[in-house]
Amino acid sequence: MNLIKTQTKSQTTYYVQKSFRNKDGKSTSKVVERLGSIEELAARFGAEDPLGGAREYVAELTRQEKEMQRKVTVEFSPSKLIKSGEQRKYNGGYLFIQKAYHDFGIDKICGAISDRHKAKFDLDEAMKLLVYTRILYPGSKKSSLEDAQVLIEKPDIELHQVYRALSLLTKEQEYIQAQLYKRSLKVMKRDTDIIYYDVTNYFFEWEEEQGIVQYGHSKESRPLPIVQMGLFIDADGLPLAFCIEPGNAGEQGSLLPLENTIQQKFGVSRMIVCTDCGLSSYDNRLGNMVGQRDYITVQSLKKLREEHQQWALETKGWHLKQKDKDGEWYDDGILYDISKLDEDKFYEATFFRETWFIDDVKIKWEDGKTRKEKLSQRIIVTYSIKYRDYLRHVRERQVDRAAAAASKGAKAVERTNQNNPKRYLSLTSTTEDGEVAERHEYFVNQDMIDQEARFDGFYAVCTSLEGEEWPAQEVLQRNGFRWKIEDMFRITKTDLRARPVFLKRDERIKAHFLTCFIALFLIQYLLKRVNLGKAKDEKYSVHELLDTLRDMDFLFIGGEGYVPVYTRNDLTNRLHGSAGFRTDTQIVTKRQMKNVIAISKNINP
Repeated sequence: MNLIKTQTKSQTTYYVQKSFRNKDGKSTSKVVERLGSIEELAARFGAEDPLGGAREYVAELTRQEKEMQRKVTVEFSPSKLIKSGEQRKYNGGYLFIQKAYHDFGIDKICGAISDRHKAKFDLDEAMKLLVYTRILYPGSKKSSLEDAQVLIEKPDIELHQVYRALSLLTKEQEYIQAQLYKRSLKVMKRDTDIIYYDVTNYFFEWEEEQGIVQYGHSKESRPLPIVQMGLFIDADGLPLAFCIEPGNAGEQGSLLPLENTIQQKFGVSRMIVCTDCGLSSYDNRLGNMVGQRDYITVQSLKKLREEHQQWALETKGWHLKQKDKDGEWYDDGILYDISKLDEDKFYEATFFRETWFIDDVKIKWEDGKTRKEKLSQRIIVTYSIKYRDYLRHVRERQVDRAAAAASKGAKAVERTNQNNPKRYLSLTSTTEDGEVAERHEYFVNQDMIDQEARFDGFYAVCTSLEGEEWPAQEVLQRNGFRWKIEDMFRITKTDLRARPVFLKRDERIKAHFLTCFIALFLIQYLLKRVNLGKAKDEKYSVHELLDTLRDMDFLFIGGEGYVPVYTRNDLTNRLHGSAGFRTDTQIVTKRQMKNVIAISKNINP
C-alpha cells in the first residue's frame, strides 16, 4: 500500500492506495481509505510530523495485509509429549463482552471512582473479572479468579483486592447505575416512556439472620434467609435500575424511592410505571399521579368493591380489541354481549370495556398519620374465551389435588399461600350420626369453587393515563410486556447463578448484585445486537448466546497464534459483525489477536 496525494487549487488531499492485478492479470490500483487534508492528518497523527505518522499508518496496513496472506505451517509429533503444566486452551468469548463493556464506558466509570477514592488497586480490573466471570463462569469470588485464568488476557488482581473492590463499588452504586444509563444513550436509543418494575428475592446458604439478610416471604418457598431485589427495566427489556432491600421488608415500599433516584440521578423526567398487583398499593398509585408520573398496574377483580365487580362482570357492552392493516388500534363500533359469542370464531379474541372509578382510600403519610384521599383511576377489564378455558383447566387440576389431600388427613391440608389448591377445602367435625363432635373431616367446598368461577376469563388493569392519548388497547398491550421483567429475574437466577449468595457483609452482598446487574445489562445488549433483523420465531435465546460465548475456545500454538476450536455458525458470524473484529479464521496470529484485543477495548490498533 502507498500514501498518495491529489492536489487542487484549494487544498491537498491524502489517500491510502492499494495496487493489485485484476481478473485479466493487468496491474491496477484503487483507493482504500481517504486520510484527508494536512490539517486532518495533523489532528489524527499529531501536528509535529503528520506525514510521518501517515506513512507509519500505511506501513502498518501493509504489514497487516501481508500477515493475513501468510501461510502458517506447524509441525506436530505423535511421539513427543506436551510440556507438563503448559496451558494450551484459552477462552475468547469474553472479547465480545469486553467490547460492550468498553462501548458503555464502564472502564471510565471505574476510573472516575478510583480517582475519587484514591484506590490503591485497579478497580476496573476487578470489575472486569467480576462481570466477565459472572457471565461465562458464574460462581464464588474465589472461583471467579481461578476460572478467569483461561481467558486470553489473565486478570492482574489478587483476591483480597477483589473483596476491597466490592466494598468500594457499593458506595458508588447509584452513581454507577446513573452513569451506565447516561452513557448508554450515546450508544443506542432507550425507550423509557414506560418502565417496568418488580421485586424478587435471593436466598443464602445459612440459617442465621444478619444485616440485610433476613427471613421473609420466599418466592421459592425455601426455609432460608433472603434479600430482596427491586428491578426496573425499560420498554426494550434492558435493565435500568435496581435496589437491594432486607429480606423482611415490604415489597411495596421500595418502588417510590427508586423512582426518585431515577428522576434525580438519571435525569428521566417523564415516567409511566407498570407493575403487578402486588406492588400497586394506594400509596404507590397516588405517588405516581404527580408531576410527570403515571402508572399502569394489574387490578385484582376479587378485591374490587361489590358495585365495581358487578360492572366488571356485566356481559353486555364490550368492545373488540383489534388493529387495522397499518397496525393502528380501531373500534368496529359494535358492542358485544360476551355471553352470546360464537366461541369458535372469537376463541383467540380479547374483548374489553373501561370506565373511571373514584374511591375514598386511606393513605399513610410520612408523619405516620393515616388520612383519607380521593383516588380517581381508570379501570380496563378484558375478557377472553381462551383465558377462561385456561383458568377452568387449572382449577380442575387444583380441585383434584385438593380432594386427594382431604383424603389423607389434617397434615396434608396445611396451606402455604393463597394460591394453594387446598384453599378449596373446608373442615367439619361430626359424629357418625351427623352431630357436631370430635371427628374431623375435610371436604371440597363447592361454594368456594363457584365463587372463583365467576371471574373465569376476566382480567383487569388500572391506570392514571387518559384515554385520548392512551387508548385501552395500547394500555393493555404495554401491560402485556411485563413478562420481560420476569425473564430478567429468571436469567439472573439460572443463567448468571446470582444465588445462592455466600457473602456475609452487607456492602459486599450489594456489590455482588451490582455486578449481576451489569452482567445482565451487557448480555441483553449483546442479545439485541445479534437478533437485529431476525424474525420473531428465529431469534436467539440468552441460553444460546451464553453457551456460544462459553464455548469459544482457542488452542494456543506457541510462536504462531490461536486456533479456534469452536463451531462457526450464524450466531458467531453475528457476534463478529456486531463487534467489528473476527476470531474465526483458521488461525489468529499473535499480531492479529493483539489487534482484536485492542479493538475490543476501543483502542486504535
